[in-house]
Amino acid sequence: MQGSANLNLMIKAARKAGRGLVKDFREVENLQVSVKGAGDFVSRADIASERTIRDELMAGRPTYGWLGEETGTAEGADPTRRWIVDPLGGTTNFLHGLPHWSVSIALEHKGEIVSAVVFDPAKDEMFLAEKGQGAWMNESRLRVSGRRVMAEAILATGVPFGAKKTLPATLRDLARLMPVSAGVRHWGSAALDLAYVAAGRFDGYWEREVNPWDVAAGILLVREAGGFSEGLREGREIFESASIVAANDGLFAPLAGVLRAPA
Repeated sequence: MQGSANLNLMIKAARKAGRGLVKDFREVENLQVSVKGAGDFVSRADIASERTIRDELMAGRPTYGWLGEETGTAEGADPTRRWIVDPLGGTTNFLHGLPHWSVSIALEHKGEIVSAVVFDPAKDEMFLAEKGQGAWMNESRLRVSGRRVMAEAILATGVPFGAKKTLPATLRDLARLMPVSAGVRHWGSAALDLAYVAAGRFDGYWEREVNPWDVAAGILLVREAGGFSEGLREGREIFESASIVAANDGLFAPLAGVLRAPA
């Protein structure tokens, strides 16, 4: 894909952060056999990744605003553009030595995502999209799956941990969807779940509690691959509702219908 200058800057930042995370990931297995702070180590890896990304992006575009998981919001001299960054999507997987985590970078312009990168360093898969230019994985054009029957669909979701308030609703979703689908996966990285919908690996995805940095890049990936993504509450935007449902063009309506049905 011949990307814009902004997209090339995002790719460079994602790869640089990914190299650092891969080095840290190799250390996680050693830390798991002790009780001396693997969680603290991963937190430092997360923060270091965000610092790397921010340094790269702001050096190239110093007037843009910023929204990062670790460092929060910063206004830019250009109020129409901001970076939205998750430096380590799938932290729990990373902590446990599971090679399914990602770096996610999105560029927002006037409230709309216009460029997106989701990088899986463990598998060297770079998912890319720009508004109106399609979605890609490395050198391959992406397209959502062509499945039209829910019984053949593989879905993905994020199951809340602990006693989060969305757990009862998510369990209700699972009770409704598992009997009528080919299965539901919980792989622990919202950005990769959406990238996999764009790539046709998953047919749909939903989650009831998300942050902008979790899904910003994935939203554009799905849409540029021919799919749909909306907030779970009909008529409310994804960031506003802090929830998302995404699927290919044939399954979006039935999937959203199940999820939006009254309790």
